Amino acid sequence: MTAHDERLDHVIAVLAPIAERKAALAPLTTYRVGGSAAVLVKPRDRDDLERLADVVAATGLPVLVVGRGSNLLVADTGFPGIAISLAELAATHRIEGDQVVAGAAVALPQLARQVVATGLAGFEWAVGVPGSVGGAVRMNAGGHGGDIATCLVDVDLFDIRLARGGRVDVSRLGLHFRGSELAAHQIVLDARIQLRAGDRLASEQELNEIVRWRREHQPGGQNAGSVFVNPIPGELSAGELIDRCGLRGFVLGSASVSSKHANFIQGSDGGSAADVVALIEHVRRRVADETGFLLRSEVRLIGFANDAGEVLAVADDGPGIAL
Repeated sequence: MTAHDERLDHVIAVLAPIAERKAALAPLTTYRVGGSAAVLVKPRDRDDLERLADVVAATGLPVLVVGRGSNLLVADTGFPGIAISLAELAATHRIEGDQVVAGAAVALPQLARQVVATGLAGFEWAVGVPGSVGGAVRMNAGGHGGDIATCLVDVDLFDIRLARGGRVDVSRLGLHFRGSELAAHQIVLDARIQLRAGDRLASEQELNEIVRWRREHQPGGQNAGSVFVNPIPGELSAGELIDRCGLRGFVLGSASVSSKHANFIQGSDGGSAADVVALIEHVRRRVADETGFLLRSEVRLIGFANDAGEVLAVADDGPGIAL
């Protein structure tokens, strides 16, 4: 038995029955490809989080928080550490006047519809973002004229390495276009969002228009939404550059550039994560060579190796914030 196996056995011994060995991650992501987590943990309360923190400190294993998996691509070899699902801990929300406090596992489209039904406005844009509240904070998700940074007040943050947490103001999160300074070991448990009184019928009409637009312009199926950040937001899109290179519909193995929207890369049933990441890199190189723009991916790469052959537990991880 290797030292790594011994550490994994320790996780199971301490955290049973909320821990599972070799848990498939593909069903937890929108790409639906890739391997398994060495261990998947589903904490139910703060006590479970604190026990998990003790295990992380004892084993030194990397951690990965998995929400709705709408921006994750997991390597076919899987994730060698502890994946954490908040589905049993942070899947509810409550309305407090003109604010909503939503758990990290709450789906953005679901939350958008629920707050609109109460007569609150300012969150309609989120109906078109297929992620979770926690993922939205980590990636400063947005679309259709809004993003989480414009309405976020604060978050309940738990640092799994320090075994402590508390409420953190939005100004300290380092939110920027499609990113933040949060580290992989800093877990968003809930988010407080500032809304305003609105016209329910007008908001419902806006929701319907966003959904109609997405169905008309963006593909369904196995993808993670837009792959690349627009190089000049509002002026030049990544999809336009990819189209200039004639890559719409391009196929590489089991992955393809969508024929409906060039900034979407599709996986396929029985396909591989290796094909998806190879196509992402192919598109990036072609666009750089032919247009001079080096596109930045929004997709978090989990378990892939870098050029030196070292496995990257989590790619594009933030520097972390002080608690």
